This record gives sequence, structure tokens and C-alpha cells, in this order.
Amino acid sequence: MEALEFMAAPFAACLVLVVIHAYLGLHVLLREVIFVDLALAQIAALGSVVALAVTGHPPGTPASYTFSLGFALVGAAIFSLTRMRHGRVPQEAIIGITFVIASAAAILVADRAPEGAEQIKELMAGAILWVSWPKVITTLLVYAVVALFHYLFRRRFILISEHPEQAFAQGLNVRLWDFLFYASFALVITISVQIAGVLMVFSYLVAPAIIALAASENWGARILIASLTSVAASVLGLFASYQWDLPSGPAIVCALALILLAFGGWRLRVARRSHELEAG
Repeated sequence: MEALEFMAAPFAACLVLVVIHAYLGLHVLLREVIFVDLALAQIAALGSVVALAVTGHPPGTPASYTFSLGFALVGAAIFSLTRMRHGRVPQEAIIGITFVIASAAAILVADRAPEGAEQIKELMAGAILWVSWPKVITTLLVYAVVALFHYLFRRRFILISEHPEQAFAQGLNVRLWDFLFYASFALVITISVQIAGVLMVFSYLVAPAIIALAASENWGARILIASLTSVAASVLGLFASYQWDLPSGPAIVCALALILLAFGGWRLRVARRSHELEAG
């Protein structure tokens, strides 16, 4: 009973995170800009570190959120402006170097901030065990608004993610819709990193989406599969964290990795069985 009371808020926070990250992760994989989520998360973390160095306010405070969101929106603008229809340089290269620069800058700024190294560690691993109920409810409300925005314009976002050439051919302002996508993405990432850390946010976005894309072609089914995958990993990770006194964020990341490995093994077995049946 004590464990349930202690884990209730962290588990509720996980439930709030999983659906919106499942949906956004599907877009990221379809756009083939996998590291954009890691880059935006790192840029948001850089904003938190700058807030700590400039104002002295640690992550989780309004000042930290303001700086973090501002930095993430700049990142969103960079990624939407650097998308070229027939560019010679892959956008993934720009995303990669942006991530490296943001990481290096965060280390440099943290070196000059009080307890900067500890704050960097917390932003990477997260502190979801200590999330409060008011924070969970506020996050739910913000994510609901983002989800409604994406639902209203889902046809445009899905067309650009799945068939960008058709979007250009239809005269859609792809750059504008890219910015709106990345800006809403940045808002979600900013809040999620402050709660769950960079590693857990990246894992919530990518690992479940890989399984969902391999398992179904229907968007509703994909979101459901990805969400259930994250929920299962959250239960396993939080249980391991409480049982063996492990950091909760990394424990959930490792649980997602185990599920991904199990899914990959099952897919290989099914493919091998099909090949054997065809061979007679």
C-alpha cells in the first residue's frame, strides 16, 4: 500500500507523457529526422542550465521553463527553416551538429553555474519520482491543448510526415506547418524534460514508435500500440526502481530497451517461420 501511494504520482505522470510522445514519435520516425527529438530535448536542457547560471533558478521553476521554452522555440525555427525540398546537405546532419553544439554549450555553462554538474545529471536522468500532483495536472492540461491542435490539423501534419512531395505539389506551405509542428513539439519537450529527463523523453518518443510502425499501418492502432508499450515499460521500470532503489528514468529506459529487443526477436522468429513455410 505504501508503494502504491509513493508511486501513484510518478505513474500518473508517465500516463500523461506516453500518448503525446507516442504520437509525436511516429511523426519523427516518418519524417526520418530521428535525432530531432534528442536535439530539441538537449536545447531545452541548455535553456534550463542558462536559467540556472543567469537567474539562479533551478529546473522546475517558472524562470527555468521560460528559458527552456525560448531556447526550444529557437531550435524549432532552425529545424523548420533548414528543411529543403532538394537540399544537398541532409537535414539530419544539421540536427546532429545542433545537438552536439547544445550539449557542449550546456557543459560550458554548467561549469560556471552553482551545482551545475548536478543539474546536468538531473536533466539527463530526470526526477520523475518526485513529481507532484499539481505538476501532473498542469502537464495534462497543456498536452491536451497540444493534442487538440494536432487533431484539428491532423491531415496536414500526416500528409507532410508521410508524403512530403505531395504536400509540396499541393501548394501547402510546408515550412510554416513544419514550424508549427516543431513549435508544439518544443513545448511538449520543454515540459517533459523538466519532469522525466532527456534520456527518458527520447526513449518514449522513439522506441514505442519503432514497434508501432512495424506492427500497423493505421494511425489509431499505431498510437495505441506505442502508448501501451510505454505504459508497460513504465510499470516495469517504476517497479524495478522501487524494488531495487534504482534511478527511475534510466530504469524505464532499460525496460523499453528490453521490450524492443523482445519485439525484434519475435519479428525475426515470425519472418524465419514464414520463410520456412514458403520453402516447403
